[in-house]
Amino acid sequence: MSRPESGNDGGKSPAQATAARVLANMEKVLIGKRQQIVLCLVAYFCEGHILLEDVPGVAKTMLARALARSVGCTFKRIQCTPDLLPTDVTGVSIFNQKTAEFEFRPGPIFAQTVLADEINRTTPRTQSALLEAMGERLVSADGQTYSLKPPFLVIATQNPIDHEGTFPLPEAQLDRFLIRLSLGYPGLEEESKMLQRLQKGHPIDNLAAVVNASEVLAAQEAIREIHIDEKVRRYLLEIVHATREHNEVLLGGSPRASIALQRTAQAFAAINGRSFVLPDDVKRMVGPVLGHRVILRPESRLRKITVPSVLEEIMDEVSVPVAASSRSDAEDAFA
Repeated sequence: MSRPESGNDGGKSPAQATAARVLANMEKVLIGKRQQIVLCLVAYFCEGHILLEDVPGVAKTMLARALARSVGCTFKRIQCTPDLLPTDVTGVSIFNQKTAEFEFRPGPIFAQTVLADEINRTTPRTQSALLEAMGERLVSADGQTYSLKPPFLVIATQNPIDHEGTFPLPEAQLDRFLIRLSLGYPGLEEESKMLQRLQKGHPIDNLAAVVNASEVLAAQEAIREIHIDEKVRRYLLEIVHATREHNEVLLGGSPRASIALQRTAQAFAAINGRSFVLPDDVKRMVGPVLGHRVILRPESRLRKITVPSVLEEIMDEVSVPVAASSRSDAEDAFA
């Protein structure tokens, strides 16, 4: 995806134009992380949530802040600790002596972009309060129900190598995250550029909004109109069903995984300027969507078999629908 020219979207679709502006803006802060930023935009446009699993210090927090600033949305960070209470997330009612009534003070979950840092360090009770808001876009407190302002995005982080004093997310809660990804360490040249940029200050301090919330909502609506051919949908379903039947897999992808794979493939196609989904779009999203939903058998893990290797094997075995070169209509593109 090419960067947009200033003030000109060149006839791009709403989703592609919005994504291009946000991507170019975020790359002022995050160097060499284009693929990860695109995946974040895919989740954002699908109205899903993101689980960032990586070691400390690789700009997980910066990614969330840069995305919130680029869209001009409110941003809150929740530092998850074992003593964090559900009311610290959702909010609490405080007695007002002047009015002699209780007033509800909204918690950080009411921001449009929420970073839950080290989510596996807080208790299951608090995790549930956060995940309820993620799934329903609603917060229940003191017998009242409050709607969260769209576009609403939760980016949760966890350290994959730190297990002491943590409360790992169970499979049912992992399934609530649309995609899981990691940023990884930068290359030598990328890290050198980063040090140069940070020498006189952090570039996020001057990062301005390049799109507004209504443009993100328009992109989210446009994603639903991206055409997916019946043969491509069948290909997608065969991949998910193969995860349920694989000998090394204890728990395969659920119907929610099928829905997530279809939606993310639509978003990935739209961000890349297409009005229809290709099999390659599906293949590109298999890892981020299914990687945290497929659970291997204990004996498979002992044999050092990994989820990515199983998914690669499945994609090699499932036959890919081939485009009919004589047809130009996107709705009739596959033989």
